[in-house]
Amino acid sequence: MFNNSVGFVSKSHDFQFVNYMWSWFQSYEINSYLCGIININWIMETAKEVISYMETLRNEEQRQILMRFFKTEKGEYGYGDEFLGLKVPQTRVVVKAVAKDMPLHEVPELLMNRWHEVRLCGLLILVDKFERQAKQRLEYDEIAIRHRDGIVEMYLKYAKQANNWDLVDLSVHKIIGHWLLLPTGLGGREIGLRQEYKLKVLDDLADSSDLWLQRMSMVCTWKTSQQGDPSYCLRYAERHLHHQHDLMHKAVGWMLREMGKRVSMDLLRDFLRQHVHEMSRTTLRYAIELMDEGERKMWMER
Repeated sequence: MFNNSVGFVSKSHDFQFVNYMWSWFQSYEINSYLCGIININWIMETAKEVISYMETLRNEEQRQILMRFFKTEKGEYGYGDEFLGLKVPQTRVVVKAVAKDMPLHEVPELLMNRWHEVRLCGLLILVDKFERQAKQRLEYDEIAIRHRDGIVEMYLKYAKQANNWDLVDLSVHKIIGHWLLLPTGLGGREIGLRQEYKLKVLDDLADSSDLWLQRMSMVCTWKTSQQGDPSYCLRYAERHLHHQHDLMHKAVGWMLREMGKRVSMDLLRDFLRQHVHEMSRTTLRYAIELMDEGERKMWMER
């Protein structure tokens, strides 16, 4: 069974192909035959050098596949998004080569770039930098906290550049979601957990008119649920329960499913009993995926 970030239900044959595609895109160790042999002999210290290198990897056939997959036609959710035709493992190779040494001030140039894969590269560099400063031994280190806060501020400043679901889903829980659990200097003069401030940040995302910012407020709760805190997931699942877009239906159901898996299936059942008659069928299907067949049938018939 694929565990994918779009939230497509792996037990439903309608979504099996897309499940396969997403698992393929996310693969960390896809072999060189599938992703192409990538030898980085370039010295890349600046965003311009990274962009120039990634543009040499352009693949027109793969570009057409990605433009269809990410719905870039007029009237579709990804309208206007432009692709080089790189596979995610290719972008990750670039990230691995440059993330540690690239100055943070270079990253916005990647985030503002026209190419989807370059923006993904910038987001994954932020993820890498954040995770380096969020290791357990550094959680309360004041220098690490300042570095993490700077990354969070940059992520939020350029959040609208994450304008498709993969850009959101591959980054937001690892930066904003993780930040929710850590001490911060943002929102006050002294370092602390600053829960009220963090809720305001998420509320601003949730209340935005931008689909991708709204999705951020939901998908970031994956991390908090993984760490045993269901409160964020339940708060924003309820907030987005009547959202009109199918991508939010899927995100809400997916996060509820993960909350049930990581925290408590009984807590998930309590939420469903309260809201089952007002949530979309898509949200419900995603939320109950890990239940046995009989229970799934019972919920779908309600």
